[in-house]
Amino acid sequence: MNPWSPVAPCTPQDCLAGTAPSVGRVRRWSRYAAAAGVVLAGLVLTAPVMRLPAPHRHRAVRWWARAITGAFGVRTRISGVPATAPAGGMLLVANHVSWLDVLLAAAVRPGRMLAKAEVRRWPVLGRLAAAGGTLFVDRHRLRGLPGTVAGITAALRGGSTVVAFPEGTTWCGRPGGPFRRAVFQAALDAGVPVQPVAVGYRLADGTPTTVASFVGEDTLLASVRRVAGARGLVAEVTVLPPIPAGAHRDRRDLARAARAAVDGATDGTEAGTTAQGSAGQGRCGWEASAPVRSSHTRSRSAARSVPTDRTLWGTVALK
Repeated sequence: MNPWSPVAPCTPQDCLAGTAPSVGRVRRWSRYAAAAGVVLAGLVLTAPVMRLPAPHRHRAVRWWARAITGAFGVRTRISGVPATAPAGGMLLVANHVSWLDVLLAAAVRPGRMLAKAEVRRWPVLGRLAAAGGTLFVDRHRLRGLPGTVAGITAALRGGSTVVAFPEGTTWCGRPGGPFRRAVFQAALDAGVPVQPVAVGYRLADGTPTTVASFVGEDTLLASVRRVAGARGLVAEVTVLPPIPAGAHRDRRDLARAARAAVDGATDGTEAGTTAQGSAGQGRCGWEASAPVRSSHTRSRSAARSVPTDRTLWGTVALK
């Protein structure tokens, strides 16, 4: 792992301990079957859908993304401003909690995802990602960073929406890490707006929950199993006002502005998970009495305990 890899204090032992409302075995397996059917349908229909005009293609992708989350029993609530933009590209950025975040972003505004290079080799998902125009990033080659930023810039200038999770790794729902700046340089170079999106997860009664989190040494299979077995899981997506092109002159300020916008929208959700997780869950490795510090001032030593690479679709996780 290179020294610039992002880290988070979240671990399955600390963040996913305890119990949450669950469904029975029959319903769990019916969800697996429904999700598999939707994924396979997407695989079969990828080629014809990609030939559709953009408005129809985007509508189909939104439906497919929500169909998968729905198949797993997850209700999706999207609020805020419409994710629209003037003609041209847009950089959509969001906090990162779960593999579900990728589907939620697609349900808001389909675009070209940034994914770590390993995803290209995954069965089924790798093929879907490549067909969808995913921009694959080798996060272990520091020398490739300028070329990566140039590739993202070209995609944005070409009118594409590029979707990134600039924390570079997943957090369980507590206030996350700073947004890494490299991807924001591409937005500056391309002269496109940045669309912040906030993601959070709750139970049906409104209690924040970490059941959807995919953190630390957790496996994808274990995370999928928890989501499929959860009762009343709700994904909340808040589309925030876009940051206009030219509003900030350097990538540091632009990244901080986007992070602050997401923090402002997720305060309610994160307040419930910071102290004690939720629904009987753990403490994320932090004392319950510890004050919540800004993600911009949190020391790296505090997060050093878990050098994790749990993000499926991590952005350029470099300064």
